Amino acid sequence: MDAWSRLADTFLNWGYIAEVLPTMFSYGLLNTIVLALTSGIIGTALGILLALMGISRNPVARWIARIYTDIFRGLPAVLVILVIGLGFGPLLNELTGIRSPYPLGIAALSLMAAAYIGEIFRSGIQSVDKGQLEASRALGFGYGPSMRMIVVPQGIRRVLPALMNQFIALIKESSLVFTLGLMSRERELFQIGQDFAANNGNQSPLVAAAIFYLALTIPLTHLVNYIDNRLRTGKEQKHEPDEAAAVIGKGAHA
Repeated sequence: MDAWSRLADTFLNWGYIAEVLPTMFSYGLLNTIVLALTSGIIGTALGILLALMGISRNPVARWIARIYTDIFRGLPAVLVILVIGLGFGPLLNELTGIRSPYPLGIAALSLMAAAYIGEIFRSGIQSVDKGQLEASRALGFGYGPSMRMIVVPQGIRRVLPALMNQFIALIKESSLVFTLGLMSRERELFQIGQDFAANNGNQSPLVAAAIFYLALTIPLTHLVNYIDNRLRTGKEQKHEPDEAAAVIGKGAHA
């Protein structure tokens, strides 16, 4: 067997790929989506709170938001997952009886996502023209209602592509939860591929996991591009056919 054949057998052994696919379909894909989606929802809620604290008139709130953001954006993702998952695992078990590190994996991903999403929201809100706030205040709205009903919705609309990119990053970062030692039915795509690769001494199961990740992220990437283009160009205007315009014109003169 020459070098190219060995390389193909190492990464594209269809027998090993077929062996790992049922497990990835049955719960690996679902666990990856649950990890990313749940942490994305929680991170978005916390991120909005951080963004509002970051632009608050209260200096204490601004400092808290800044310190939180600097810490969780500055630490490696795997370090945060290990510290939270392993550090708080015994406490979670003692308080709730839950031995699984799965919830703590979601918590770690959520806390990291909140730091990035908070900055995304903050930049979007601050990009709204100050005249919007001044106009609403001139109409009798208070600062809080003005921000909630006028400024914040416009800021969120402007950062939708960046939010989608952050969700794509969460899908990929969910693979790091394997470091907590998930139970068999809690494994996500990467850990399933890694376990099969370790048992068979072949990298093809990891290639299968990579295909699943690409199937999730590539459509989302194109969706981000579509949303970004739509926000920049606006909705295409629908033009009336020339024949219809001519008929209308004749009727008007008549």
